Amino acid sequence: MSKILYFLKESVVSSRRNLGTTIGGIVTIFLSLLMIGVTIIISIMIGNLASSFEDEVNVRLYIADEATDEQIASLDNYLKTLENDTGNVASVDFRNKDQVLEDFQRQTANNPDIVNQLDGNPLPRTYVITLRDTHKVQDTVSAILGNEAFTAIADNPDDPSDSIKYGQGTVERLFAVTNVIRYACIVAVVLLVFISLVFLNNTIRLAILARRREISIMRLVGATNGFIRGPFVTEGALQALVGAVFAIIVLSIVRVTVFPALENMVSFLPLSVDPGVYSAIYLVLIIAGVCIGMLGSAIAMRRYLKV
Repeated sequence: MSKILYFLKESVVSSRRNLGTTIGGIVTIFLSLLMIGVTIIISIMIGNLASSFEDEVNVRLYIADEATDEQIASLDNYLKTLENDTGNVASVDFRNKDQVLEDFQRQTANNPDIVNQLDGNPLPRTYVITLRDTHKVQDTVSAILGNEAFTAIADNPDDPSDSIKYGQGTVERLFAVTNVIRYACIVAVVLLVFISLVFLNNTIRLAILARRREISIMRLVGATNGFIRGPFVTEGALQALVGAVFAIIVLSIVRVTVFPALENMVSFLPLSVDPGVYSAIYLVLIIAGVCIGMLGSAIAMRRYLKV
């Protein structure tokens, strides 16, 4: 306990003596942690947005008008089997021609002339299949195409794959884009942590150089490297803690001012973040800041004590 109190006292004294260097370290960690926090929140928003788009992915099977009730019942039984056995089919909804037409009318409500130009009801009966894991959509589609109950009554019997739609091409691009965005956010966070570590390391090295005579005297009287290193590691942790607190304050202000305005501007997009997530982010910033401060200081001292 006495050593800890000594380390705290010396770190405070050193911070006062080298106020400019201390402020530089605090500002560095503050900006880095603020950017990390904003990046994490934006990545969560993008993740929510991507998940909402992915959840909208479903599989539609178009059935020929000539299909009999027995054939449709056979396909229905197979789809129910997929729902029970594979675990990826969440629900199966059969839409008759009238229901499909009503859906089409709702989708084209802004342009009713399209419906008026239809000759009767040319739209086919449709199965709408909702998936539990949209990333496995291709596996589900392949299983359906391999079943004779569907290929026998597909709306296009010459090419059954033309009678099953799930946004081919668009879905693959969507998954690719969302994965790239997620990885980019991770890389950005790692890069910001590295940059803050480098800057804080340089800041602590300046403090070490300012106290090199004192350190030399301590080494002459037999002080261990751990005892010499203690105040600087504590100083780095305190600077990082102060920077983390400032980052949390600014992030909280952005949370109650900027993010709500952004959500109102694009209210049709699911960008909201659960309040509990913010608390977790604040805790992560504090822990990450203290770890970065201690690690940066330890690395700087390790290099100096080897000289």
